[in-house]
Amino acid sequence: MTTTRSPISKLRPARRRADMAVLGGVRPPLAALPVLLALVAGLTVFAVGSDAERGVPEAVLSSQQHIAEDGAVALQGAVDQSVTDLRTAAADFAGSKSAPADGMLTRLNQTYPKWRGTAVVDQSTGRLLAAQGEALPLGKVNLRGLPANPPPRLVRDDSGVTRLLAFATLSQGGRQELLVASQSVKLPGISVGKQHTLNVVDRDGATLTSAGPGAGTEQAKSLAGSASRQAQSRGPSDTAAAGGFDGPSGSLVRAADGNTRTAVGYAAVARGLASKESPSGGLGLTVVTTVQTERHGAGTGDLRLALLAAAVLLALAAGVTAALHLVVQRPVLRLRRDAQRLGSGDLTAPVHVSRFGEPARIGAALEALRLQLRGRGGPSQDTVAQPSAKGRVPRGTGKVRRRLGLRTVLVVCAFALLAWPASMLLTLGSTLPHPAAVVPRLISDDQRQRTETTADRVRRGINDGYADLTHLATVIDASRSEEARKALDRSLEQHGRYRSLYVVDGAGKILARAGDEPRTPTKVRIRPGVRQTNTSGTEPVLAAVAAQPVKGGTATSGRHYVVGEFKVQYLTGILDRPGLGSVWLVDSEHRVIASNKGFVAFGRVSDSRLRAQMKDDRTTKGSAELLLGWRDPAVAAVAPFNNKLGVAGALGWKVASIRPVFWIGLPEYEAQRRIMLVGLLGVATGALCVGWLYLVVVRPLREVAQGAEALAAGDRRTVLYPRYHDEVGSIARSLELIRQRLPRTDAPPAPGSPDGAPSPSTSPSGPGPRS
Repeated sequence: MTTTRSPISKLRPARRRADMAVLGGVRPPLAALPVLLALVAGLTVFAVGSDAERGVPEAVLSSQQHIAEDGAVALQGAVDQSVTDLRTAAADFAGSKSAPADGMLTRLNQTYPKWRGTAVVDQSTGRLLAAQGEALPLGKVNLRGLPANPPPRLVRDDSGVTRLLAFATLSQGGRQELLVASQSVKLPGISVGKQHTLNVVDRDGATLTSAGPGAGTEQAKSLAGSASRQAQSRGPSDTAAAGGFDGPSGSLVRAADGNTRTAVGYAAVARGLASKESPSGGLGLTVVTTVQTERHGAGTGDLRLALLAAAVLLALAAGVTAALHLVVQRPVLRLRRDAQRLGSGDLTAPVHVSRFGEPARIGAALEALRLQLRGRGGPSQDTVAQPSAKGRVPRGTGKVRRRLGLRTVLVVCAFALLAWPASMLLTLGSTLPHPAAVVPRLISDDQRQRTETTADRVRRGINDGYADLTHLATVIDASRSEEARKALDRSLEQHGRYRSLYVVDGAGKILARAGDEPRTPTKVRIRPGVRQTNTSGTEPVLAAVAAQPVKGGTATSGRHYVVGEFKVQYLTGILDRPGLGSVWLVDSEHRVIASNKGFVAFGRVSDSRLRAQMKDDRTTKGSAELLLGWRDPAVAAVAPFNNKLGVAGALGWKVASIRPVFWIGLPEYEAQRRIMLVGLLGVATGALCVGWLYLVVVRPLREVAQGAEALAAGDRRTVLYPRYHDEVGSIARSLELIRQRLPRTDAPPAPGSPDGAPSPSTSPSGPGPRS
């Protein structure tokens, strides 16, 4: 026996789908809004009400750590450069013919006058062949058991003084010889202020050298030993490579007498996982800096402000949530129930029409459609559906005059929510402390010392490059162009500071070249020294020229010169130090040569206050100032090159740095950043929830309202598609079911019906023709 399904039974699957649990919709954003705002209120109490760190400010501790890192980088660069220079000299001295040992040491000391003592040793027998300078503690090292080009070592002589020994294997005349040079362990070019103490400590905690007030005291040695053990206990995974330093570094706080404390910064001379590539990585050296600072005991939190702000935010959250529930959520849920009822064929009860916005428009349209389905009304373009005093619609609907809708409600709620973070940010602006009252003098001194250290590193790098070229000029035979080119290629590979190397004759003509195309003018190529060869263009050119030693006592036209052009990236790499802010290298006319923040060649320093400070700086010593401004106070420092040290001093260059005060780790500014954080979180929370509600509910509801009004006005052709599986989508699905039940207004009259009267197949109680 077969059964026929009634017209109503065809709608039951659609009704079951409509009764399914909705995904998303109006409930999640309204539930998330008070929860998130309550979390922001709790964070406000914690962040604004609690005091920032007492004791030593984080700015002082991080500054000491960065000073120690600068010292470790400078010490590592000096040791590695010495080892590289010695190995380069040994490679140049090597050959099939044996050269006198005394002659080699004489040439070596003339080119690199930085070693305290040098020696040549027969590696097979350990016999000393020649020595110059102070006596080397060779008896402390088993020279016969060393590998080729052994790493440097720290050796303590009989008097208790520690020396750094560098080694280089020398092969000549079929013999294996060892070139040995000794140096003192010291910090090259590290500026020490009146309050700082710098120490270099070995892996056993013994102090090798120290400088500054309190150097050599038992307390300083104890602190240095403790910091060294802390650094040695940290592995490569603990390094701060992301902050610009590849080795273990950190800071400590030690109690002191009275109201002062001792801040300690340490940094190990290492390269983490790449320490095998650095000759100095295995020495176990640690640079330690200590400074006495006053205890910071002032509170920075405001508990009453935090509680008041949290209470206001909770009140706003409750009010906005209640308003959105009454105006948006409850009308949408009621519309969903009424639309589902009409879509299932229940036309008995009238539709409840809201008094405001899109729910009112959709409710009026649904009531008009209910009347049309019951045969008591028809679509009209002239009648306008308006809710009566009891919330019912007496007639059909058409195009209504647009009034304020739910978008207006969301805008008002958004302004109410934004008022709270705006007040917090205004509080931030009114409570900012005066920089001169909260920035310790120690911060300015540290900025100046670090800037001076950076300037000295740039100057030493240029001087070392000139020394390399001087050594090349003594060993290169310009008459053999192929051998000269190989020597230039080898030097270019060993030293990353050059973009091009070439040998020229007395007229400036290039005889051999390695690297990029030369850009130094011909006349400058035959003038020994270091010069800036251009003042305009896309890239600054810094050229170093070394003349070949003259044989016979006078210069001739056959004299050759070695020219090296420095990379701008090499200079920029020296300037890039963590915690120093924006750093510029400028020439004598204050044109920018390099910067760690990107720059336009030969442009001006971006900060006008720093430009004025550079113009006022006329001394050979550095200066530091606290630059005030209504917007961005900053600590700035200027350090000129010392014109008495090396050929680079004649350039007249300066290093200038500036660091905004607001981002320095001072307790007062930490409190301001916390206020800014909670304000921005309030903005983000309000924007997220209100935007979510607009995109998921209000905008689709406006489209459904337009479709419902068009359907009630007689549009039977437009299919109503649900956008999401939520309450608004359920309303759209119910409207589509209603559309399918309505007769087509543009269809021809049914057969047998007078004047197109509805036939039984198109009665209100049954489904209409599908489109």
